[in-house]
Formats: sequence, C-alpha cells, structure tokens
Amino acid sequence: MRSRDDAVPDGAGAERGLTRGLVGMGGRLERVPSSPAEALSAVDARWGERAARRLERFVALPEGTFVWTRDGDGLLWLGRLDGPWWYDGSAEAAAVDLVHVRSCVWLPAPVDPAVAPAAVTATFARGGRNGQRIGTPGAGAATAAVWERIVGG
Repeated sequence: MRSRDDAVPDGAGAERGLTRGLVGMGGRLERVPSSPAEALSAVDARWGERAARRLERFVALPEGTFVWTRDGDGLLWLGRLDGPWWYDGSAEAAAVDLVHVRSCVWLPAPVDPAVAPAAVTATFARGGRNGQRIGTPGAGAATAAVWERIVGG
C-alpha cells in the first residue's frame, strides 16, 4: 500500500488501510468510476497499460486471499481480503493515493518477522511499490499457518 507518487510519505497509505480495514493501491482518477471495467479503462488512459494490468489482477483476487503490507515503521501486517474492489473518491484517500481499495480484515497487531514466511520478508526486502504475488513454494501455506496460529481460522 505504498504510493507510486513520491509526494506521498512512506507508510501513509498503509496507515490509512490498516486503520480503515482496507487494502489497496494508487492511481487517482479525475472522476469516480462506477465499475471495475470503467476503472480499468480510466487507469489505462491516465496511467498506462501496466498500471491497468496491476489493477485488473488486484480486482480479480478472490475474497479470503491473504495479503501482507508493511507500515511506515517497517512492521509487517497480515490481512485477508473481505470484499470486492471499490474506488474511494474521498479527499483523504486521494491525499495518500489509496483509492483502488478492497475491505480487508487485518490482524490486530504486526507479525513478528521471525514468524513471517521467509519469502514474505524477502519480497519486501527487494523494495518496489507494486503489489506482488509471492509465488515461492510453501509461502501460501506458511502464511495460512501464521493466520491460523493467531486467529484460529
């Protein structure tokens, strides 16, 4: 949940997402799209095909998908998608460039890096500002095990 806009402070999007129960990405638009298809078209026109493909993958993730983020202090947070895509047209969302969002149930506290799957910490260590699928074998099962230990299901 880190904006690609250098004017947005690191961690601002993550803070909004964590406090509001959201996960998302940037890509401010001039008007609020009424559907994912309209959003994809508008993102393509304004931000390019690569940005539109990132949004398309985000929209297509099934509910219940695990997501990780890192806050402004570098702490790791684990959540699960809990709703479909929507565009947050509020001024607060625009200020931190977290406008393409989905509801997310976040764990109540950050995850100890010693407990997080190694593939997760390695992915964040590479940097970048895009949502990334962690395709390392076993990472999904390890993430589910972390969730199960903390929430019990």
